[in-house]
Amino acid sequence: MITIHLQAHDPAQAPITLQAQPGQSLMQAAVDTNVSGIQADCGGLLTCATCHVVVSGDWLGKLPAMSSDEDGMLAFTAQTREPGSRLSCQIMLTSELDGLQVTLPASQY
Repeated sequence: MITIHLQAHDPAQAPITLQAQPGQSLMQAAVDTNVSGIQADCGGLLTCATCHVVVSGDWLGKLPAMSSDEDGMLAFTAQTREPGSRLSCQIMLTSELDGLQVTLPASQY
């Protein structure tokens, strides 16, 4: 199992910790555990940008490079894009990502 830590946009809220299976996307793991803040309207088809997360800096180097499709779709996020912005549907969980820390945007719309 892989442990993921999701911090709400409001730092006063306690982080959400969830367990996920390797090979699952971060988006699917969040949806399966009913995480508020990941809408995933397109179900992971890379057509909506409603699974936007901001990956903590230390973890960015462990992620595969962003595809041009993901890069383009990040232009449509409700929250302004940040250096660590990624679409959680494109983050496939591996044992190397055990302990991953991401922040959820204030809104997906």
